[in-house]
Amino acid sequence: MNYSNSLKPVVAIVADRFERQKHAAHGVLEGYVHALARVANVFPIVVPAHAEGVDAETLINSIDGFLLTGSPSNIAAERYGAPPLPASVHVDFARDDVALSLLPKVLEAGVPFLGICRGFQELNVAFGGTLERAVHDQPGRLDHREGDHDRPVEHWYEDRHEIAIVPGGRLEQLAGRATAMVNSLHHQGVDRLGAGLRVEARAPDDLVEAISVESAAQFTLGVQWHPEMRVDDSPLARAIFTSFGDACRIRQAQRLRSPIPA
Repeated sequence: MNYSNSLKPVVAIVADRFERQKHAAHGVLEGYVHALARVANVFPIVVPAHAEGVDAETLINSIDGFLLTGSPSNIAAERYGAPPLPASVHVDFARDDVALSLLPKVLEAGVPFLGICRGFQELNVAFGGTLERAVHDQPGRLDHREGDHDRPVEHWYEDRHEIAIVPGGRLEQLAGRATAMVNSLHHQGVDRLGAGLRVEARAPDDLVEAISVESAAQFTLGVQWHPEMRVDDSPLARAIFTSFGDACRIRQAQRLRSPIPA
């Protein structure tokens, strides 16, 4: 049997941990599942935000791609050596534990990676970078927040501002041009860029909007905006997920040809 033609690549998504009916629960928003299944043409699976329930070696030998999503939560500031965030700011320590532990191992193993919003920030923190805790409070910065939550959700994800794409990078290859409009909505952003990361795009206020891993041979991309919510009408959003899916298919072919370590 030709497995590479009959099986879809497997892409792991780390879940958020939240409370549902007074019980701890694990979940992923529909937009990411839709974009992976419909556009990347892969099989998404959810990894629980439960450190004791996740084994990195087992996961790496079972997947062809790794996605870290956006989230209502922020990365705990202690993760990048800053004082704790205010009590009013939602954090997800369980996701931090799993995502920041898995990410360096997944990248080292050559697994394609896509990080979106919080996932973009997790990539920066995993490489030793730091975050601006409230971008909208910084002098000279745009207000990148999503705005009025009483609006229909689809309006949250309308294009907000232009990005300047850095020449010669992965994002320029996907976009095919020097600028693009994006639906950037977030509270935090990159302060100090992590070592070994390459800036792929910046916002008009010079905030970093996309990054990649300089030394990675495989597809790696982190974006501060939300392409998963615009795959039905944005060529760039579709290109990001299509290219990620193609990279996962290459990884799948390599993985299925290689024996699983004893």
